[in-house]
Amino acid sequence: MPAVPSTKILGLVFLGLAGCAVQNTDGTVSVPSGDVPAEVLEAAAPNQDLSFVELRESDNCYWYRYRGPVETTMLPLRTRSGRPICAQVAEAAPAT
Repeated sequence: MPAVPSTKILGLVFLGLAGCAVQNTDGTVSVPSGDVPAEVLEAAAPNQDLSFVELRESDNCYWYRYRGPVETTMLPLRTRSGRPICAQVAEAAPAT
């Protein structure tokens, strides 16, 4: 079996890693946390693809990747009742 040049292997590695980032509409790139709590996954409505979920710092809510017939985009992760699923922010202690 012939040896595969290391440049081809590196190219495949970088191509595979490129799928881990999401290009947002505002030009920033979000990377999934990978540590989505089980409670969040259980609360999510069943019609959402939970294979790629991220917590965005901009709104502190969870988003999932929706693959539509024309484009793939990120949408807010919602409960069965339609409410967005967001992480609670710890309140700062009042200054004394």
